[in-house]
Amino acid sequence: MKMRLLGVTLFLLVVAGCKSDFERVRLSGDTNLIYQKGIAYFDKAEYQKAQTLFELIINNFRGQKEAEDLYFKYAYTHYHLKNYVLAAYYFKNFSTTYSLSNLREEADFMAAFSNYRLSPQYRLEQSYTVKAIEGLQDFANAYPRSERVAECNQLIDGLRAKLERKSFEEAKLYYDLRQYQAALHTFENLLKDFPETRDAQKIRFLMVDAAFAWAENSVVDKKAERYEKTLEYIKLFRNKYPSSEFDDDLARTESETRKALNTI
Repeated sequence: MKMRLLGVTLFLLVVAGCKSDFERVRLSGDTNLIYQKGIAYFDKAEYQKAQTLFELIINNFRGQKEAEDLYFKYAYTHYHLKNYVLAAYYFKNFSTTYSLSNLREEADFMAAFSNYRLSPQYRLEQSYTVKAIEGLQDFANAYPRSERVAECNQLIDGLRAKLERKSFEEAKLYYDLRQYQAALHTFENLLKDFPETRDAQKIRFLMVDAAFAWAENSVVDKKAERYEKTLEYIKLFRNKYPSSEFDDDLARTESETRKALNTI
């Protein structure tokens, strides 16, 4: 029992000693010591301590040879601590400030990648997703020979898939809520924004169904116009997909549409 208590006491003393060493450096006012210890903490992946020390001295090194590396590492502390908004800001600022630096390419990538990290699940607001796509595309354009271009393209594909999923789910929600006009508008924008979508056939079928339901639920003086629009959607679908799993459903919808038009 005594040995156990002794071990705990020694552990607490070591922890206290480490803490006091950091505090001693932080409060020392010695720029060179703070710089050296900050770099040492960074190299040991103790990013919070490194960041705290860097912030005390970063302005003191303006115009000096250490400034570039110090600012770059400072940006990385924000990234490693998952402060991605600030990481994107400082990496971008590094690129602007040190435009001739050998580290500029990495800084430009990390600015875009930090925004990638901020991209949320598809159900949420997607401004950071758009910002990440723009940043990654700008990087690929600026450094076409970079080994990171393939990674950028892969990340962009994943982000665009997220935007596509969000757009589809929004359109489907309108459809399920029987807000057919809004569903049609959103489906049309989806096909415009993502012409290569793998769900194009399903989307165009839902557009036929939404158009027919919209016509069915319209006031009398709008029915004919909207039934005609339904037939246009059916024709467009068949031109694109001469043979489809939806053929039977399309045939029924077309038959019902023509019957409805004949009774108006």
